[in-house]
Amino acid sequence: MAQFIFITGGVVSSLGKGIASAALGALLQARGYSVRLRKLDPYLNVDPGTMSPIQHGEVFVTDDGAETDLDLGHYERFTGVPGMQSDNVTSGRIYKTILEKERRGDYLGATVQVIPHVTDAIKDFILADTEDLDFVLCEIGGTVGDIEALPFFEAIRQVSQQLPRHSTVFIHLTLVPFIPSAGELKTKPTQHSVKELRSIGIQPDILMCRCDREIPENELKKIARFCNVRDSAVIPALDVASIYDVPVAYHGEGLDRELLNAFGINNAPAPDLEKWERVSRRIDAPEGEVSVAVVGKYTELQDAYKSIMESFVHAGIANRVKVNIKWVDADDLSGNKGTDALRRVDAIMVPGGFGKRGSEGKIRAIQYAREQSIPYFGICFGMQMAVVEAARNLLGIKDAISTELDEKGAPLIGLMTEWMKGGELKKRGIDTALGGTMRLGAYDAVLKQGSRAAEIYGKDVISERHRHRYEVNMHYRKDLEKAGLVFSGVSPDGLLPEIVERTDHPWFVAVQFHPEFKSRPFDPHPLFASFIAAAIEQGRLV
Repeated sequence: MAQFIFITGGVVSSLGKGIASAALGALLQARGYSVRLRKLDPYLNVDPGTMSPIQHGEVFVTDDGAETDLDLGHYERFTGVPGMQSDNVTSGRIYKTILEKERRGDYLGATVQVIPHVTDAIKDFILADTEDLDFVLCEIGGTVGDIEALPFFEAIRQVSQQLPRHSTVFIHLTLVPFIPSAGELKTKPTQHSVKELRSIGIQPDILMCRCDREIPENELKKIARFCNVRDSAVIPALDVASIYDVPVAYHGEGLDRELLNAFGINNAPAPDLEKWERVSRRIDAPEGEVSVAVVGKYTELQDAYKSIMESFVHAGIANRVKVNIKWVDADDLSGNKGTDALRRVDAIMVPGGFGKRGSEGKIRAIQYAREQSIPYFGICFGMQMAVVEAARNLLGIKDAISTELDEKGAPLIGLMTEWMKGGELKKRGIDTALGGTMRLGAYDAVLKQGSRAAEIYGKDVISERHRHRYEVNMHYRKDLEKAGLVFSGVSPDGLLPEIVERTDHPWFVAVQFHPEFKSRPFDPHPLFASFIAAAIEQGRLV
């Protein structure tokens, strides 16, 4: 039977519960245990699919088509365990399910209440499909004291009472701030956070104290006394140079040892952390640097491109270089502002995005990369705009556009209305609701023999994750290929374009899917690794 670890947070948000959960999962794996990580989000959206990346950050997509919180990306990158629909749930999804049952009459006329109906639905989510696992780690979004999170805290409290003894452990992540004017670290926020948690019936077993400097031993003991935990259960969670240093750092502080003690496990195998130490060495001692301009529309919140950022770290590890990202707001390339922001970079990327804002700046960046022979990598919208750029500037179709942006021009990119998934025909229309209606999840693509894409992947058929509702119009394929833009990857039925590349360019590849979702520190995505290798070569030429 699986044992459950519940990770909660206090004081402020963005303390790093997701990284802490992922790192702890990695430490348990290093000891030979099987793990699964889940995220419980209290917000009322059914999923983050329709939320602005500027508010919420990246929407991470799983193989089975779930649009999830970005923390699931951390879980996958640290543990290699693919996320699923069942690994992320929100208050919105819980309430939607309950209300649908109520409308069908499933509750047989009973009054539907937060307790037991909402809490039971949350518990069902937590406990589902966990039979063959050693540990399940559940992160609760937000902070203790949030009104919307109360049903989740009540649900995990009930789970701890319903399962056998020593089947659950509560870890609480808090902040120990340094007050410059006083020259002191303050433990009171942690004390108040634990008091709040205890007031709703949860006594933490382990405290993880986030801090930007060493916490003196007397302060750690003070926290233990006031928060009713063992001295050894107060774990300093200090800032480190890279998130990939976290597993080794937390092991050094005794986190995994204390967790196993809390479960009464005294004979656990010693952890094998050699691969994490190797990654840390590669990151700490690069043999060179390259610069990549990322031309996006959400650059004010870099978490909007979290998986892309991490994929560049992985590609840097593979190539033994540090990848410096230069964030370029696509709007800054529009109009009369020119392309000065793209000078003195070794490569250019245009990532995914939605809507008209910034599209002309992205097209200008692609044109610059093509004309200046700078390595270019386009993802999703970055592929679509690469096609539009070629149509406008090489085929002379001056009104080439995506119907997402303008219905009046030549429709190089159009709304995808039908496609196959798992033998089932999926249909969408212009009036279809936005949430959960895109082409989502893993789909196969067939690569053209002899193409750069086939060379990079080293295979003829690939599987990659998608998140889009518009596609390149294959009607223009022949003309585009005459202009040098080769369709080197298509869906197995040949109807949907997946990859385009230029044969007259050092490195110009654009893909409809999102390769960043499958990159790992120990297994960098081949497209990112090849792109950075091309950037290194470009740097030698400049």
